[in-house]
Amino acid sequence: MAQEIYIIDDSNELKSIIEEMLKKEKEFKLKKVATVNIDDALKNIPSLIIINEDSIDENIIEICKRIRQNEDNSITPIIVVSSNKEKEHRVEVLKECVEHYIKAPIDKEYMYYTIKNVIRLLDTNRRVSPLTGLPGNVQILAEMKKRLLNKENFVMLYLDLDNFKAYNDVYGFLNGDEIIKFTARTIGDNIDKISTSGNTFIGHIGGDDFVAIVSEEDDYEAICQNIIAEFDKGVLKYFNEEDIERGYLEVPNRKCVIEQFPLTSISIGVVVAHKGRFHNVLEIGEVGAQVKHLAKTTMGSAYIIDRRKENKACEIK
Repeated sequence: MAQEIYIIDDSNELKSIIEEMLKKEKEFKLKKVATVNIDDALKNIPSLIIINEDSIDENIIEICKRIRQNEDNSITPIIVVSSNKEKEHRVEVLKECVEHYIKAPIDKEYMYYTIKNVIRLLDTNRRVSPLTGLPGNVQILAEMKKRLLNKENFVMLYLDLDNFKAYNDVYGFLNGDEIIKFTARTIGDNIDKISTSGNTFIGHIGGDDFVAIVSEEDDYEAICQNIIAEFDKGVLKYFNEEDIERGYLEVPNRKCVIEQFPLTSISIGVVVAHKGRFHNVLEIGEVGAQVKHLAKTTMGSAYIIDRRKENKACEIK
């Protein structure tokens, strides 16, 4: 996924310099933003914002405050480029939680490595799950908000494992972690295989809960079907032959009474977010919880799709 860099600049000078500097870097995507369009641009949550103070008429302090007051960009790094060399001015800018203040004229080598290192650090910090390497709740919510604000048609997949606690009780947390990593790989691999839009996102909410976002033009039913098929086949390698042959786990409860639990399966709740259907991420989450709960009431791995535009019944698959 390309890292978007927004350059707030009322001229083309800085963008041209940075384009030349990063011309061999395929991971970066540059976009020039005029000061009058800042609020609209912030809806897309860039990886980095660079401001050319010399080319703008608006007060640099006010611009930085506006960015930091935007909830979704509260942690987006900012670099200010300016020919103002006064220490007092530099300090005032840095007080607004600006990561770097680079003096003009630009030292291109210094600028290049500053950009690379800032984005690398942000990427590391956003990967809140050391187990799966997937983004966590902050980035998940930001991605959902971005699609709502841009009025996109998108599809949410809410995934979690069934009877996973029973597995941990029998096999231990280290083996449970291996299933979590296997699940993350299975989700990612099948979305990559099937998605044609390139507009996808996978996040790890925590524990055995995952979320994925795909475009409505993607074949999301095939994605769910393939995830389930690959999961049900691959998860068996994490069980011993006795449990596989029996088809369930035997787990003593707190009263030392043996209880039986089916082998671990995966449930997927799918919410089709048509443009205008939802007003905020909480509404999507509520419907997602409902359909995932329905999927979990089905024995074994299953997915349920909510395509409702009005009050129509969900489809159980």
